[in-house]
Amino acid sequence: MAKVVKANLKMKLKGGQASAAPPVGSTLGQYGVNMMDFIQPFNDQTKDMMGQDVTVHIQIFEDRTMAWRIVSVPTDVRILKALGVDKGSGTPNKEKVSKKLTQAQLQQIAEDKAKDMNTDRIESVKRMVAGTARSMGVEVEE
Repeated sequence: MAKVVKANLKMKLKGGQASAAPPVGSTLGQYGVNMMDFIQPFNDQTKDMMGQDVTVHIQIFEDRTMAWRIVSVPTDVRILKALGVDKGSGTPNKEKVSKKLTQAQLQQIAEDKAKDMNTDRIESVKRMVAGTARSMGVEVEE
């Protein structure tokens, strides 16, 4: 019989740096789960991503156990890193970022993000990444 899910949580934490302090302690504490059952394994699993923002999806069950999975670096952060810029445009429909995303960069980001997406088709993931880029004011080369 499947466990009954009590809560689905999503947190953005620094890789390898989770602690009992907020947001981890206060969020998990309200559901009565042992936060150390999350903190130690999370830090071990993300030590190679030390200091990077990591999104983690946590499912808390009725019996106070949990399951969690790490989602890779957000698409917008990957785009900014690939272009070597600090931020996207504040008004993407009027102002564009000075650099364009090449097809090679688009392909690489799409391949990296494919495991987090709900499709196996790389072309679909490329369209999603290109859409994120456009919403940031980044033009994509044809």
